[in-house]
Amino acid sequence: MQQTVVPSQYLQIALDLAGRIARGELPEGSRIYGRSVMASEYNVSPETIRRALRLLSDMKVVEVKPQSGAVVLSADSARRYMENFEESTDSRALRSQLKGQMAEYAELNRRMAETVTALIKSRETFSAANEPFPNYEVPVPKDSPLIGKSIGALKFWQSTGGTIVAIRRGQTVILSPGPYAELYAGDTIVLVGSPSAAEAAHRLVTAKEVL
Repeated sequence: MQQTVVPSQYLQIALDLAGRIARGELPEGSRIYGRSVMASEYNVSPETIRRALRLLSDMKVVEVKPQSGAVVLSADSARRYMENFEESTDSRALRSQLKGQMAEYAELNRRMAETVTALIKSRETFSAANEPFPNYEVPVPKDSPLIGKSIGALKFWQSTGGTIVAIRRGQTVILSPGPYAELYAGDTIVLVGSPSAAEAAHRLVTAKEVL
């Protein structure tokens, strides 16, 4: 959003006086009111009037005479001052706008960095849910020493490092079998874990005897 730059009071007064001089309301050679009168007219302090007149004096618009007030010198100088003032005001407005945009850009970068950090942290925290461990199927042979044994008695997780999440028995699937669930010939163990856990489970069900 574009910002409006409001000049200081003395700048606004100097601009107003220059406009009156350029329009001929204050003709060249005329004397401008005393500072006290102008301070009352513009509802500002005499010091603000002094600064406005000093600025116009530097631009050769008026001549400030000690103890005598100010005298109008040039309407052309007044017009040039107004043109320069408008250019300067536009420049200040653009600088102010640029400053605001840079602040917004910095804030946006900060928020983006926070979002990226939170996203990375979220992926690390919930990677197990979003990218689950692969599952493996281990058939139980008919002559397996595990037949009739419960999962708890076999200490399956301690022996293999894998977790049984289901047992498929014919057309039936037993989900999350407890420690008392027994293995039957022809069962298929569905476990999650690493490839080495699947290999250990296969060795366990095909062993000649349970250790």
